[in-house]
Amino acid sequence: MIREKRNKEKLAGYYKKFMEEGILDPNVHPWVAESWQRCAARKLPHETMPKVHKLSKTAVVEHQKIHEDIINYTDGLFEQNKQHFNMHNLSMLLVDDRGYVIKNYALPFFQRSIEDIQGMRVLEEDIGTSSISVARSHNVPFLMFGPEMWIKECHSGDACSAPINVGGKTRYILAFFSLDQNDLPYDILLSLLMTMKYSLEQFLVMLEYWNIYKLMTEELPVTVYWLDENGEIRYCNENGKKRLEGKKRLEEVFLNYEHIPIKRALEGGPTIRREITWITQDRTYEDVTTVLPVKVAGQVRSALILTMSIEDLKTTIAHATGYSSRYSLYSMVGTSTEFLALQHKAARIARSDNNILLQGEPGTGKQRLAHGIHQASPRAAAPLISVRCYEGPMEELEEEFFGSGDTASPTAAGKLELSSGGTLFLDEIEKLPVAMGDKVAKALRDGLYDKTTGKKKKLNVRIIAACDSNLKRLADKGLFSRGLYDLVLDTSMRVLPLRERISDVEVIANHILTEMAARHNMPAKHLSADALTLLNNCSWPGNIKQLQGVIEQAFFHTPGSIIEMGNIKLPGDRTMEKSWKHDKDAFIAAWKSAGGNISKLAGMLDVSRVTLYRYLKKYDLGPQNGK
Repeated sequence: MIREKRNKEKLAGYYKKFMEEGILDPNVHPWVAESWQRCAARKLPHETMPKVHKLSKTAVVEHQKIHEDIINYTDGLFEQNKQHFNMHNLSMLLVDDRGYVIKNYALPFFQRSIEDIQGMRVLEEDIGTSSISVARSHNVPFLMFGPEMWIKECHSGDACSAPINVGGKTRYILAFFSLDQNDLPYDILLSLLMTMKYSLEQFLVMLEYWNIYKLMTEELPVTVYWLDENGEIRYCNENGKKRLEGKKRLEEVFLNYEHIPIKRALEGGPTIRREITWITQDRTYEDVTTVLPVKVAGQVRSALILTMSIEDLKTTIAHATGYSSRYSLYSMVGTSTEFLALQHKAARIARSDNNILLQGEPGTGKQRLAHGIHQASPRAAAPLISVRCYEGPMEELEEEFFGSGDTASPTAAGKLELSSGGTLFLDEIEKLPVAMGDKVAKALRDGLYDKTTGKKKKLNVRIIAACDSNLKRLADKGLFSRGLYDLVLDTSMRVLPLRERISDVEVIANHILTEMAARHNMPAKHLSADALTLLNNCSWPGNIKQLQGVIEQAFFHTPGSIIEMGNIKLPGDRTMEKSWKHDKDAFIAAWKSAGGNISKLAGMLDVSRVTLYRYLKKYDLGPQNGK
């Protein structure tokens, strides 16, 4: 708070009147008056500096280490303005948000009574009324005249303190003190304090941004270099240091430095996401590189290089595009002894690194079990890559597993490479042609060719395979790759058909209903006793997948919260036929049941949204027609 110069003799009279008679003169500044009253209530000594709370010498060293960045910056500010402090006999304190003095500068204001003020706590409850305590309490700069201070031996000088705020919160306090100075140039004093306050606040904001930037560059799988116009490295992250191997300049390390578009950036031309090979004496890096010019006042002064290993980029893309497990082992439900034994075995096997063969009828939940095993394994943070095997052309399968890349198109990683470090789930593995199975087995056994090194690179991949048939019999007859069969047979698990765990039907059905309500943001629905009896009496040849289809249809076709037996259309019931394709009334009924929601209707009728839009147009329905 900017204040006019006050008559110190009058201020001294107000102080004496309060100390001797307990009377507050109305001319005392309200904030000072409030502080005096609190100090009096605490019975704080006011003649000389009391013994206050102070950090140990070891703690002071640690304290300064924590605040090293702000100390170094404040040191620089002080050096730039040192002549003002010497000329006007000023001292300065840097205080943290808890009231502890981090460092003192110039003449120590309190040296009459305290040999070293660093580490001392200077809150109101410690030293009474001061510019620091008022600035801290009211979060504004405050100029305080000597006789307003609580400690009488400090009355010969004046003080001014300012909070250093970032994001609306006080981070530090900067305080100026005069020593035996009656004619201070207050305007210069306040101008200097406010300038330093602004500078420190801007520094803290930039420091926060810089720390976030460093966190990002260290956590992201990217190598960062910042070069000045002479090619000197001004900054590089840890990934960058690993490549430099102790050298100071990029041209000392990379043999093809002239072919990296750094010079172009320093001339103002950016290079965005270009494939660049970084060649050192010992190894080669295949990267996607961006080089950007950095301008200051419209002139290019430096260049920023962001470069990322293509291999790391492929893994990142694998995560970003959803190559992760969607289900845990406990998203599979059941209470039967058979199911609980399966779940327990899966949890135990997940902790090992064995390849796994899941055998069972279609619809028993092998895919969900594979996801759960991956999520419960030490590989859970790595990609889960799924391949639905089929008897397709060798070219398509080759691309699926090994990727593609030629001079006409950018390289695309195959599923084997994407699953490195994680799990490769081969669904319906029995459909894979023998020749392709042999090739996949060879790659898993011997590794993939690495064009960077020109050598075979071993694959760190766990295989989980799912099979509806007897895979051993197919391999014995030569209808399936013997090499791939031997590779996936580390551990086998039989996934039970639903008819062998019929007591789990109720639990599974209710779980599906809960998932449906949550997924579609609709009210919960429940099965009546008769409906449950009907479900339990069904043999479920299509297993859980078939049960799910029946429950989902009942969910969407039941207007109330209770699903009755009449709402359920069992497998083989002719009312389940897709009459909506040729019956407008049937389609309208389904449309209304879905509440006009395209996604819900697509789920109910098991068709794509494109097909639905065609029928909406055919039957003159939909929001565009006001219906």
